[in-house]
Amino acid sequence: MKTRLTEQFGIEHPIFAFSHVSAVVAAVSRAGGFGVLGALRFSPEELEQELSWIDEHTGGKPYGVNIVTPVKYEGMNISDPVALMAGLEEQIPPEHKAFVERVLAEAGIPPLAEGTEVRELLGWTAATGMPQIDVAFNHPIKLMSSALGPLPEDVIERSHAAGVPVAGLVGHVDQARAQSAAGVDIVIAQGTEAAGHTGTVASMVLWPEVVDALAPKPVLAAGGVGSGRQIAAALALGAEGVWTGSIWLTTLENDIPGPVKQKLLDAGSRDTVRTRAWTGKPARLLKTKWTDAWDDPENPDPLPMPLQFMLTAEAQHRMFSNLPNELAGMPVGQIVGRMTEELSAEQVVGRLAAEAEEAFAHIREIAGETAPR
Repeated sequence: MKTRLTEQFGIEHPIFAFSHVSAVVAAVSRAGGFGVLGALRFSPEELEQELSWIDEHTGGKPYGVNIVTPVKYEGMNISDPVALMAGLEEQIPPEHKAFVERVLAEAGIPPLAEGTEVRELLGWTAATGMPQIDVAFNHPIKLMSSALGPLPEDVIERSHAAGVPVAGLVGHVDQARAQSAAGVDIVIAQGTEAAGHTGTVASMVLWPEVVDALAPKPVLAAGGVGSGRQIAAALALGAEGVWTGSIWLTTLENDIPGPVKQKLLDAGSRDTVRTRAWTGKPARLLKTKWTDAWDDPENPDPLPMPLQFMLTAEAQHRMFSNLPNELAGMPVGQIVGRMTEELSAEQVVGRLAAEAEEAFAHIREIAGETAPR
């Protein structure tokens, strides 16, 4: 498969793979795709270690980094991380804390051991995200992408000066136009089927809408992509490749705890829910007793970003420290229903590419073409 983006990045397949796991990123890039590391969960020091590891394990193949840069969040006018944390902590209502403790207690989840570190903020703000960007530019990244809004203007300029294209995720066509106007080089049109923060427009509607609105700017199709037939459909609708995420969660390289990975393997396409329970902004997660509790109208509403994540960070740590349990889940898209076996990332890339070629052959056949191109 050849597209403008495979030519631009020197990759074999137009498959971009977002993952928070360095081993997945490196494996996809080695297999001919393009791995993108989600920097959100790492401190600057940890991100330096992760990117150094990727540098050593991609065999010189290209990879990118994804940063979360919310356009709007509580405390966005505070630039000092320490002051930001102090100010935000004061805004978390006691009744919300009590509700979290009640849900955990009902599920039999004990407190953490004394002295256990819990990271409450991560990269959900400019104050915590900018240091990650500085680290990323110290490595030979080939793409800088962002979610929840375009990168700051100075970061886009810095990226372009370094010869690094910028990509941005969008959930509707107005966001796509705004990202393009901000200087983004590649727009990732993400349908509502996707994992994590996602809008309400379905992929089959969104992809061609964004392609037409931004032509000739290249567009990557995201949201519910987990087979080669879907890759073929995305390219037929005008995309230059696909942006994938959920399908890498059940790969051998992914370090998700076994009980949670098994939940994903057992889940169907209707076992996800779009909720504000994770970060305060709508995001698609695996449906669990935890998401049910937050979506119950009799319980407190989720807090705005980043207060909701700060409120629930320790709870998530406790859930994952006491597996299995009925509360633990994670962001995943509706494609989870096709994630039924644990394969290596290389096997997934190979399967996607082969399926896409089969789909193209089928299209040529029904179009009356008998000879391959």
